[in-house]
This record gives sequence, structure tokens and C-alpha cells, in this order.
Amino acid sequence: MLGEVERRTLAVEASWWRYAATKDAAIRAVFDEAPAVYHRRLGRLIDDPAAAAHAPVLVRRLRRQRALRLTVGSDGRIAG
Repeated sequence: MLGEVERRTLAVEASWWRYAATKDAAIRAVFDEAPAVYHRRLGRLIDDPAAAAHAPVLVRRLRRQRALRLTVGSDGRIAG
């Protein structure tokens, strides 16, 4: 089961552009924490089956984005 912070994290990720001009500003406005802390929590959260049950489309999209980031090197080419 997801806690309040986890549900709010998914809600911010789904619609951060409604909060402020930048995602970092939205994170600071909603959570009053550094974006790095938020992103670490989000990274753990998208591996949680409860998060996938709560917001399946969002979690699948975030997992795909993470997988793509991990396969693309710093020069923009796909590794391998």
C-alpha cells in the first residue's frame, strides 16, 4: 500500500507542469526538498508493485524512460 508521500510523488510526476515553470520548482513547492531527494524516491517508487497498481500507465512510462536513459550513452548513442 502506498503512503501519502508516495501518492503525492506520483501525482506530481503525472502533472508537474501545472505547479510551476520548471519541474524542480514544482518539487520544491510541493515537497520542500531538493530535487535529488525526490528523484531518488521516485526511482525506488517505480519499482514498487503498489505504485504500478496505483498508476500503471505512469509507472510503465517512467520505467521505459529510465531504461532508455540507461541504454543511451552520454554522447547520445545507444550503448552496445
